[in-house]
Amino acid sequence: MNLKIKIILIETSHPGNIGAVARAMKNMGLQELVLVNPLNFPHEDAISRASGAEDILESAIVVDNLVEAIQDCSLVVGASARSRSINWPSVEPRQCVEKILTDYRKSYTAVIFGPEKSGLKNESLDHCNFLLSIPTNPDFSSLNLAMAVQIFCYELRMQAFGNQMPAFDSGIPLASVREMENFYIHLESLLIKNDFLNPERPRHLMRRIRRLFTKASPDQNEVNILRGILSSFESHQEEGLKNEKID
Repeated sequence: MNLKIKIILIETSHPGNIGAVARAMKNMGLQELVLVNPLNFPHEDAISRASGAEDILESAIVVDNLVEAIQDCSLVVGASARSRSINWPSVEPRQCVEKILTDYRKSYTAVIFGPEKSGLKNESLDHCNFLLSIPTNPDFSSLNLAMAVQIFCYELRMQAFGNQMPAFDSGIPLASVREMENFYIHLESLLIKNDFLNPERPRHLMRRIRRLFTKASPDQNEVNILRGILSSFESHQEEGLKNEKID
């Protein structure tokens, strides 16, 4: 995801949380992690919790203060769950991402997360344009650091890609009109033979079957499988008739 987004963690106390954040970022396609005065980093717990996102940890930038981390950013967003005495502008993740993608897509944005126990200090918030607030159960509003990062990154990915997941392409062509017509003819003849369909009063059965398979968009292999199933039914019926004649 080619977006200029920095995830900044301030004074993270547990290295495992740094690894979990790296994993959350890589899951959603973000790469730039900045650490401000981490208590323990690098650390084996961070590597363990990263679970394959070690490259995010290896490229992480460690700085001494927040100003150094955000000096090239045009927008700074502070994640905070605490109510503040000062009425700070606050947005939810969806609104936050909309603003980033609309007004700041070509510039660097920093999304900063404070220490696990205390959250962002007011001194850090002084550098923020607005706060990012994640709606939670008011009776239990505490989010794990990596969870909070994951929620933001997920919303960013969904909006950046237009809520579309990459389509799976098997490489097998879809069935042609001729192949589908041959299948319908085959199926209809078998339904008539088995007295499931009355050709004198067909109603809309075949039309509905056509709609069903049109929505399914079967490929050539799938239609061949269906034709094979129909043929196997016919073979068993013919075998049964032969046995009845012998008896």
